[in-house]
Amino acid sequence: MYSTSNFRRGLRIMFQNEPYQIVEFEHHKPGKGAAVVRTRLKNLITGLTIDPTFRSGDKVEIPDLHDREVQFLYNISHVYHFMDPSTYDQFEVNSTILGSEAQFLVEGLNVFLLFYKGLPISIEIPKNVVLNVVECSPAVRGDTVSGATKPAKFQTGHSCQVPLFINEGDRIKVDTRTGEYIERA
Repeated sequence: MYSTSNFRRGLRIMFQNEPYQIVEFEHHKPGKGAAVVRTRLKNLITGLTIDPTFRSGDKVEIPDLHDREVQFLYNISHVYHFMDPSTYDQFEVNSTILGSEAQFLVEGLNVFLLFYKGLPISIEIPKNVVLNVVECSPAVRGDTVSGATKPAKFQTGHSCQVPLFINEGDRIKVDTRTGEYIERA
């Protein structure tokens, strides 16, 4: 059991029989009455946020969560297949659980899956990944305005703006948090 004195950002707790992660918290001592802890919690299954208030000293349960490092193998339609490299166990994950992170998954990429009661509920991918450019218009001679960019599409289906010197077949590093170009790999 966690007490409100253990609260910190990123702590995972059970609240109303569902796993939540603390996004923000604040200890508040009003002039009259007992101290309270105001929190903002994110539901790890649905992604919704709530703002409950706890009395100082309240206890909350520790959820049955564990992270597991897995390797992305392949996808068929909306089902993504992962493998635990240490035990060779394979997992199927629906694209609704992966959300927008699915556009950055390339074969062989190591990611972390979060499991709740033995079922995957979310994914954590690296901050940047290397993708191959599969579709990109050629640069036009004389189009050298400083900071000029053009659209590029990658093997995963993701697309973003890249500098003019990038061509089809190039490998570039992309920031997975913003989806933007970082550098040539």
